[in-house]
Amino acid sequence: MMGDTTDTLIPWDDLPVAQQLELREQYGNYLDDLPTTCSPEEKLERFRAWLAERGVSYEE
Repeated sequence: MMGDTTDTLIPWDDLPVAQQLELREQYGNYLDDLPTTCSPEEKLERFRAWLAERGVSYEE
């Protein structure tokens, strides 16, 4: 399917813990430039989109 990149994404759980931590730290810095939100759904969607840009998929 054209435009479907889910096959190329690495699952979050397959990443080493050290790489997960590094991504979390980078994401924390990225959040500093975004408007705040209290919505858990929006927070999760932002994290998923950010990770997808880096080749990682995240499922709860």
